[in-house]
Amino acid sequence: MTAAPTATEVAAPPKPVPQLPLHLKRIVLTGFMGAGKSTIGRLLARQLNWDFLDLDAHLESRTNSTIAGLFALHGEPHFRRLESSALASALAHTSTVIALGGGTPEVLTNRLLLEQTPGTSTIFLDASFETLFDRCVLQDISRPVLADPELARTRFATRQPLYRRLARLTLQTEALTPEESVTSLLQSLEKITPGRR
Repeated sequence: MTAAPTATEVAAPPKPVPQLPLHLKRIVLTGFMGAGKSTIGRLLARQLNWDFLDLDAHLESRTNSTIAGLFALHGEPHFRRLESSALASALAHTSTVIALGGGTPEVLTNRLLLEQTPGTSTIFLDASFETLFDRCVLQDISRPVLADPELARTRFATRQPLYRRLARLTLQTEALTPEESVTSLLQSLEKITPGRR
């Protein structure tokens, strides 16, 4: 006669996978460096049982180079062309959460790709420049744009309207943990209706 399992031996039931609208094929996270796109993206993908794709990592894999190396070797205009090609490749994936590079929306081609790819919802993860810059310093994120804090602030101000224009949803992450951000996003995503973005 076997003993009944103790409370610690009984496995917790798996968490139900959130139900998203059927038209939603991919979720794209945009925002400045330090906004949490990769961290929140991985957590969100795990909750949804989807894949996660970091555009910077995807580009590095395709070019066999680092982002900083591409900037240094070819300059920003060439880097942005490579990034557009990587974005088109990434948007071919379904059931995927994609984290964009901070400057991806600066290029018109990229904005059109994001707006015109059916089943794509773009979410802007927003926070103040001071918060984002401090996060980058704390996490030792090294990007060419961060080398000059005033240039970084200017880039931030230039990109903010682009992030907002692209986004179906904007989430203020400043006071939220990554887990809280995911919970809030899931609640909002369940209500998204088919649209242009």
